[in-house]
Amino acid sequence: MHQSSGRWRLGLALSLLTVILWGVLPIALMVTLKALDVYTVIWFRFSVAFGLLAVYLGVQGKLPTFAQLRSASWKLLAIATIFLALNYFLFLQGLSLTSPATAEVIIQLSVVFLGLGGLIVFRERYKLHQWMGVCVLTLGYILFFHEQLTNLITDHHNYLFGSALIVLGAAAWAIYALAQKQLLQSWSSAQIMLVVYGGCAVLFAPLATSQTIFTLSNFYLGALVFCALNTVIAYGAFAESLAHWEASRVSAVLALAPVVTLVAVGIVSVIAPSLLLPEKFTFLGLIGSALVVTGAVAIAIVKTE
Repeated sequence: MHQSSGRWRLGLALSLLTVILWGVLPIALMVTLKALDVYTVIWFRFSVAFGLLAVYLGVQGKLPTFAQLRSASWKLLAIATIFLALNYFLFLQGLSLTSPATAEVIIQLSVVFLGLGGLIVFRERYKLHQWMGVCVLTLGYILFFHEQLTNLITDHHNYLFGSALIVLGAAAWAIYALAQKQLLQSWSSAQIMLVVYGGCAVLFAPLATSQTIFTLSNFYLGALVFCALNTVIAYGAFAESLAHWEASRVSAVLALAPVVTLVAVGIVSVIAPSLLLPEKFTFLGLIGSALVVTGAVAIAIVKTE
């Protein structure tokens, strides 16, 4: 099994960079979906990520060698590719039916899924306080969804369906991340992501309408390019963080993303109210969101032995 390097400060810094990028990503995606379909957005993100990473590894002389390709665990690579592709698709579909902040709160279930996966697959251990963090996170979800459904959401059917898609996306992401961590035994994180990005781009290519990209205005094209660059940097930082820190702790730090999303939505809705409406949360709903974040972070900050 893969063992972390022990450089926890580097792992923490990379995790925080991922948090910031993933926190603002739902806003950029929501904007992009006003001009493009889900399949084209996903295909473009993976294609650009693959191209840029291939150039980077080529310049560094670190492209996967023939020997590595022959000895690779293609089963694990296939699992990582398929489930990351599913995560992108399910999250975008769910985002289109909910809202940026709501989607970012729900996707934090990946914290639970990845954390528990780390316990089972990599035999990481939780102490009592970490299990209490799981309970706090669960309570937070109960409060959050109760407020959303009883006071704020008028179209319950679409909201619930979108939320269910994001939950499935969170599970898919956790499976991808566990496969990614195990692959770090023999490949670097960048090499793994190169193969995964390329595979995902191939999967979505038949469904994408690439010609529509050339009809975009500069604004929407800029948003699309930002989403693609976000993919490269955020997932690169996340993948590398797994090399230096335990999966359970990395997953918990990523739970801070909803805080970044809420702040970013508030700023954008003030600057450009026609582009993005402000989120509607009651006090109890905000308490629920805070508990989700607090519970997830508690899983990370309590030292495992």
